[in-house]
Amino acid sequence: MHNHLTFLLKSIIIMRKECELMRNFDYSELAKRSWDSEIIGLVAQIHEYKGRQELYLKQKPAELDRLIEIAKVQSTEASNEIEGIRTTNTRLLQLVKDKTTPRNRDEEEIMGYRDVLNTIHENFEYIPISSNYILQLHRDLYKYSHKSIGGTFKNSQNYISATDANGREFVLFTPLPPYETPAAIEAVCDSYNRIIATQDIDALLLIPVFIHDFLCIHPFNDGNGRMSRLLTTLLLYRSGYVIGRYISLESKIAKNKNIYYDALEQCQKGWNEGKEDSTPFIKYLLQTILAAYRDFEDRVALVDEKLPAIEMVRRAVYNKIGKFTKSEVMELCPTISKASVENSIKQLVEQGLILKHGSGRSTFYTRSDI
Repeated sequence: MHNHLTFLLKSIIIMRKECELMRNFDYSELAKRSWDSEIIGLVAQIHEYKGRQELYLKQKPAELDRLIEIAKVQSTEASNEIEGIRTTNTRLLQLVKDKTTPRNRDEEEIMGYRDVLNTIHENFEYIPISSNYILQLHRDLYKYSHKSIGGTFKNSQNYISATDANGREFVLFTPLPPYETPAAIEAVCDSYNRIIATQDIDALLLIPVFIHDFLCIHPFNDGNGRMSRLLTTLLLYRSGYVIGRYISLESKIAKNKNIYYDALEQCQKGWNEGKEDSTPFIKYLLQTILAAYRDFEDRVALVDEKLPAIEMVRRAVYNKIGKFTKSEVMELCPTISKASVENSIKQLVEQGLILKHGSGRSTFYTRSDI
């Protein structure tokens, strides 16, 4: 009897300590915050672009199919590239189009990302924001992998580390311990769903805070970064911001990953005590979303004018600063075939309007007016 009481008391003490340790997740507090003019301006601009995109999608949805395919390939490539997971361009296209099977561990994870991204594209209305569904998406991320970690929360403490100038690794941030993780994910999902339903806080402010909390919890042994980017797409889609379907957000993050990591690092200070300032990450994500909407309008403008192929390519490259590749021109001119793009580039080189550099896979071009 005495031993049983001792065991119960110890269990109560441990449970109490765990409750005290886990920080609070209450997104209703965001409604009390005052936002600076930059954030208010970014939100207003995105609302405006969203309205224009909705109008265009109603009028000419078929003309944007090529953009969807490009965005899928770029998102799959970029999100994995950020984590050091790579393959060749040819293999990437084959994997995304399901025309081959994975040859190595990197390709296994690329195929997993492709599948989860497709699931979100096609079923976002039917994927609730819950711990169970997040686990299932993570399971599918590792569907082709030899690793037996898919669909389960972390079972050991993980750390967010960096390396100093002397090559020494040091801990930047310590996420929540494994025993707090399931309850924390439940808490952020519950709070997000409760607040998004009331519409008391703009989704564009709520989504970055949710994603930042997810990254600070770091709920998995592996795949946290990729899951955070997939969840960003899912949350945006569910709130009506479907820009990621046409312009890859992951690609934009990859191109500015140092800024991405800097914003995260700034927001991690004081997070475990619930005293963090999430403003830098909110601004970063809003700027990324806005840049994607602007890219969308640039490409739509070229489609709208019904220009000859060579004129469309000329306008596209004269909007580019610095060097560019054939694949980048194809991305900017989604309604033109590969052959038409190649022919137009050849003609522009012959006319002296653009300059060719290098050869083979190393070929790139620049404007001649530099």
